[in-house]
Amino acid sequence: MEQNTHYQKSGKKIKKMENCLEEIIIGIDPGKSGGIAWIDENVAIFAQNCPDDVDKMTSLIKEITNKKKCVCYLEAVHAFPTDGRSSAFKFGMNFGIWQGILSSFNVKVVLVTPQKWQKRLGKLPKIKKERKNMIKQIASDMSGLKTTLKTADAILLALHGYEELYG
Repeated sequence: MEQNTHYQKSGKKIKKMENCLEEIIIGIDPGKSGGIAWIDENVAIFAQNCPDDVDKMTSLIKEITNKKKCVCYLEAVHAFPTDGRSSAFKFGMNFGIWQGILSSFNVKVVLVTPQKWQKRLGKLPKIKKERKNMIKQIASDMSGLKTTLKTADAILLALHGYEELYG
């Protein structure tokens, strides 16, 4: 079976992906400015910004799952004390909406903390802007996709799920 090998920017080999998966792997960064990525049964990687309303979120999950077995690696995040009440409430709503939609399509959800999936990436900068830019670059290098700050975490969550299942 043919395999694709992905490399980190440093040149370190991190995974081999076989060209047939038993289930679709979804990665979701549930923030309002987050993204969604998925690896289909042919090991093709896709990513896009999170849809901006519940109907579009539902339609996207319906399209991705298409009655196939799926697992979703959903970032387990929380609001910070420095977040405003309104933004914290919206953030929690988005997280809950994703959980409800995924459950309605019988998608198994695995909650993953940022610390856990980022651990695989090696040492990251402590300064948030530098860390986010490095994560974006790593996601682009690993997936071969044009990655944005919105989709980078989701791509790496999906790849984390792949590593957990097939690593």
